[in-house]
Amino acid sequence: MKSQYLLGLGLVSLLMVSSVKEASSKQLPTNFVSENANTPILLSKMQSVDNFAKSSSTTTIKSGSFVSGEHTTQGTVNIVTQNGKSFIELEQSFKTSSSGPDLVVVLHRSPNVIASTRPPAYPLKRGDYIVIAPLQKFRGSQRYLIPQNVNLADYQSVAIWCRKFNATFGSATVKS
Repeated sequence: MKSQYLLGLGLVSLLMVSSVKEASSKQLPTNFVSENANTPILLSKMQSVDNFAKSSSTTTIKSGSFVSGEHTTQGTVNIVTQNGKSFIELEQSFKTSSSGPDLVVVLHRSPNVIASTRPPAYPLKRGDYIVIAPLQKFRGSQRYLIPQNVNLADYQSVAIWCRKFNATFGSATVKS
């Protein structure tokens, strides 16, 4: 009786291990594309990732280069449109400090955020900016969806801002 119990327990354990192994080996389908961390897109089975990129033309409407504020920030930023949506794109050359606890990407009304604020923190005033999204990473290319209700004509800069300490790490005037 005891050996039957142990044999049964062993079989159940074996089934559980094989089920977990099978579930963990599954990956996202090859038709999964993420424009940013907040907006995944699942393409139809007929449309591959390459076809998606080719069928959706991207148009740059504004661009600029970062100027350092509280911390060294560098690289190029573009505001682009694709399939009727607008995005902020930080190019591969983008780099900022990793010392901020709550870094976000913002659109700012001023054409020169750094010159319109005071050192050393270059604090932002409520109403002068809109938070787009948390910064995904401290360097490299990344993309952020701009909400449809944002009028891009009202904003002249993109900034990397530490919300917790109200410190602007860097900003870029964006022009057509």
